Amino acid sequence: MKNPPAYAITSVDNALRLVTVLQLEGTLTVTEAAERLGVARSTAHRLLGMLCYRDFATQGADRAYHPGPVLAPSRHDTESSARLRALSLPHLAALTEAVGETSNVTVLSGPLIRFLASVECGHALRVGSREGMAFPAHLTSAGLVMLAELSREDLDAYYQQATDSDAAKDLPQRAALRQQLSAVRSSGFAINNGRTEDGIVAIGMAVVDPHGGLAGISLALPSVRFSREAVPAFVREMHRCKAAIEHGLQDA
Repeated sequence: MKNPPAYAITSVDNALRLVTVLQLEGTLTVTEAAERLGVARSTAHRLLGMLCYRDFATQGADRAYHPGPVLAPSRHDTESSARLRALSLPHLAALTEAVGETSNVTVLSGPLIRFLASVECGHALRVGSREGMAFPAHLTSAGLVMLAELSREDLDAYYQQATDSDAAKDLPQRAALRQQLSAVRSSGFAINNGRTEDGIVAIGMAVVDPHGGLAGISLALPSVRFSREAVPAFVREMHRCKAAIEHGLQDA
């Protein structure tokens, strides 16, 4: 379970969020950093300066910031991640508007999923943004639908990665995981009821890039507002979001 620490340090959290953006998307300006964090440009500038000092970032001739040497060994396909995030955001916003709950887009990163973007709903009681956070893929709704899209060989490779990492927590036997993923493929979606965070339910659906990429979208809501009767309506709106994102990826 992931719960915020009792005494969260906002400046550290902001710096780590910027590191995640650099790792996943590759380029960041001071203005973009300030908008992502909801802080003044001067604050964003100081945070990025410290990341450069510690080699998490470098500043190019264009004045933009890029992943530094510390991030190089684990750098993702930054171009496709940035494209996916930009394409997804308006459709996530439409999904959140339609169902009144927080929506997300995620990608696989080894044995984990990483949240590229979140669009929060307007309820006072809501699931907040998970942008930049990571969870074991087999525990999450979006992770399960992405794993269900993998070939047997790729799933075996994922299982070995998960077994050899901290993500092995609650990892089922391989046969049990395959059986679970078979059910996910049949339904076309997955539900995570409190497996990663107490009191939160998420519904996930896979997004397949026609150029070969794979992502997941999810809706997240407090368990007190969840009912099985609402699932068909959620899934219907998620199908619309999925189709819109896949169409955009096809034309990108």
